[in-house]
Amino acid sequence: MRRLVSGVQTYRFAGAIAGAIFWASAAADPSLTVVTGERTAIYATAGLLALPGATSVALDADPVYRVSTNLRAVPIASVLPGAAPDDAVRFLAGERLVATIPAAQLLAPGGASAYLAIEPADAPWPPLKAGDAATAGPFRLVWPRADKSMMIAQLWPVQITRIEEVQPLAKRYPMILPASSVAPNHPIRAGFAIFQKYCMSCHTLNGGGDSNVGPDLNIPYNPTEYLRPDALRRVIRDPQSLRLWPGSKMPAFDAKTLSDRELAELVAYLRHMADRKVAPPVTK
Repeated sequence: MRRLVSGVQTYRFAGAIAGAIFWASAAADPSLTVVTGERTAIYATAGLLALPGATSVALDADPVYRVSTNLRAVPIASVLPGAAPDDAVRFLAGERLVATIPAAQLLAPGGASAYLAIEPADAPWPPLKAGDAATAGPFRLVWPRADKSMMIAQLWPVQITRIEEVQPLAKRYPMILPASSVAPNHPIRAGFAIFQKYCMSCHTLNGGGDSNVGPDLNIPYNPTEYLRPDALRRVIRDPQSLRLWPGSKMPAFDAKTLSDRELAELVAYLRHMADRKVAPPVTK
């Protein structure tokens, strides 16, 4: 059955039927599909703005538009009722994955506080690129109180049309885990956490991960096997300084975003995983 409550349409249909209904309505009015547990909801703009906590948020340094902005938004927790803190949340633009973020980071009270910003129909946001009409809308994730360490594209997904609660990456892809013999407080464990935060929005490892924007970082070879330690650190700090490639999508991770200690921990994890390869998939 279907219910309409404050602009929120909740479906219990099979996924294909709900998807067909969503795409049929999206052409007329931008909509957001949210899947948490067994619940699937489709929000119209008016329904989102009627949710508890809807407000205006100010961004002093918007990493997407590079200017100060004021946006209509709702706390992301308002659209994720019942989401488990130990799960992850996946953001999609159409069928394209744009980010996977730990639910605990999104739902934590106080702190940076994640909001879903809503593009108003009567005042569209500016284009993302000159000569291209596409904006960051219809919905985007913002962090009004973010510090420098959070100014990375992975935490600011744009053009969102669908949000899904999923199991954590490590549970869905056990091939990315360090060996069980590695102590909980070992730098390799810290490097694994850093890898999930900064690298898995673009890369897989041992074939495990949601995105393949960049190459797999373990098969057939791990970067620690073909780059000197100083060269690997340099490619992470500033990819274009080592391999000039105008088409590269890899961002630079400066010391304010990724400290020297965190960089060393990340490299320790990668070096450890070089000895934990899985057989590459058979291609025909």
